[in-house]
Amino acid sequence: MRNIRRSEKLLVLGLSIILIFMIIQDWVPLGSLNDVQAIHQAKSSSELITTTLIGVVQFLLLLGLVLIFIGKRYPIWARLWLVIHQLSIFIGVLFSWYLPYFLGYKAEEKVEEYREMFGDTHSFLPEMNGIVPNTFHVVFHLTLLFSIVLSIYISLTNNKESSKIYKKAS
Repeated sequence: MRNIRRSEKLLVLGLSIILIFMIIQDWVPLGSLNDVQAIHQAKSSSELITTTLIGVVQFLLLLGLVLIFIGKRYPIWARLWLVIHQLSIFIGVLFSWYLPYFLGYKAEEKVEEYREMFGDTHSFLPEMNGIVPNTFHVVFHLTLLFSIVLSIYISLTNNKESSKIYKKAS
């Protein structure tokens, strides 16, 4: 018997949104949210396929992990994996997008590539250090951050009902 918490449902939703993002971001034209043609001009097909597969597999694994333990007590390894894996991805996001944007850290290396791939996409943030994160990526990054917060919450809280069920099954 499972006692599925709202936080777990929201985590499944967040990870599902990220999974969809990973699948479509470089392949499906979404108007001003992405520029598939520019991305395909800047990156080779093999680079795009590899990047897509890595992203999709990562989030399928995370989503699968949550679905296996949803409503149950997560073992320590699963809790650690959920948090550490997503934090590692988010650290990559910080170094790729927000440190160059806010602090100029290695911005000169990214300006041309980002303008080429994302220059014609919608953004609501002002340009800083020659870079502006586009709306599509900001939504993805916020969803990832939300999923990390949910994973930490789920990892640190014990559902009394799932604890009782876990003890009965032992």
